[in-house]
Amino acid sequence: MKIVVCIKQVVTREWQVRVNDAKTWVRDQDASWELNEPDAYALEEALRLKEKHGGEVIVVSAGPARVTQVIREALARGADRAIHVDGEHLAQADAFVAADALAAAIKPENPDLVLTGLQSDQGFAQVGVVLAEKLGVAHSTIIMDVQVNPSTGSGQGGELKVKRELEGGWFQWVTMALPAVLTIQSGINTLRYATLKGIMGAKKKEIRHVPSAPPAALRQRITSIYVPSKAKQTKLVQGTPAEAAKELVKLLRDEARAI
Repeated sequence: MKIVVCIKQVVTREWQVRVNDAKTWVRDQDASWELNEPDAYALEEALRLKEKHGGEVIVVSAGPARVTQVIREALARGADRAIHVDGEHLAQADAFVAADALAAAIKPENPDLVLTGLQSDQGFAQVGVVLAEKLGVAHSTIIMDVQVNPSTGSGQGGELKVKRELEGGWFQWVTMALPAVLTIQSGINTLRYATLKGIMGAKKKEIRHVPSAPPAALRQRITSIYVPSKAKQTKLVQGTPAEAAKELVKLLRDEARAI
């Protein structure tokens, strides 16, 4: 199987978020960066499928030059080669622009399967779904298990069975034809980490740099971003125990919206 995994570089969770002067995104000049955790689960699932069915794993990342950091990490974990869609404007691209850039790099590879994480730092969970539409293939989201039919999954035209996580603790099994795009739920597997041998071997693996298309008009735009303010407020509930209990339930429901 030829499996493509889309990965993104995001600000580390330990970094103290600072909003830029325009208040439209974070200040990334002095930020530290890491591999988006949901994408790490997608990469791990791809590596496990490769170990079971053979083939190769290709990682693709769209963004400025700094994203080679997470590309090297993915190669060290076991990916075979990588594609970097280079473009400064892709650092703050919306789902449509990002999917366009990724699709242009992925189409020539003609993969059997494309995996993405469920969501990244913007949290919209849209890139995988839009990417499937751009590639013209089937897709399914919030995947907790991937089973490729060994008799037909060795090339395009095979099929796979996936387990989707639904609301309220429910799950759904779906049979899909290949090629397909899947967005992987975090926790689907146990992540592996790069070994010293993997880190040394990653230096010899191919990273193909692909220039991105000219920036397209954004369909989605963040108008304001801010750090939530912390405030405390105390309200005294008086009356008999029955009256106080009734008032407390009303406050929790109507004002605090806790119930």
